[in-house]
Amino acid sequence: MSEKINYVEWPASNLEGTKAFFSAAFGWTFIDYGPDYASIQGAGLDGGFYRSELQAQTSNGSALIVLYSAHLEDALQRVEQAGGSIVMPIFSFPGGRRFHFSDPSGNEYAVWSE
Repeated sequence: MSEKINYVEWPASNLEGTKAFFSAAFGWTFIDYGPDYASIQGAGLDGGFYRSELQAQTSNGSALIVLYSAHLEDALQRVEQAGGSIVMPIFSFPGGRRFHFSDPSGNEYAVWSE
């Protein structure tokens, strides 16, 4: 079969703040398609943010988007400096370490490293 995950979309109640956060924390850029949608550039997977009051969090059954960083502590510091909230501080799991954070719209993500 040739079907594969190609594009992921997240809700964003604070679209401008979410774009500014990911730009500052991870260097992502965006292309706006009107006032209510922005596609992500440079994130490793194509996707976008759409204006919505909903939030993607594991506590409400959302899939968890996990980013990789070779320098976990540096990534955590950039997330905090950019205005993200740490949901779970760095912890070990089989295969590595990771932390969870939320963006200005309240969506939950994780960053992991070996």
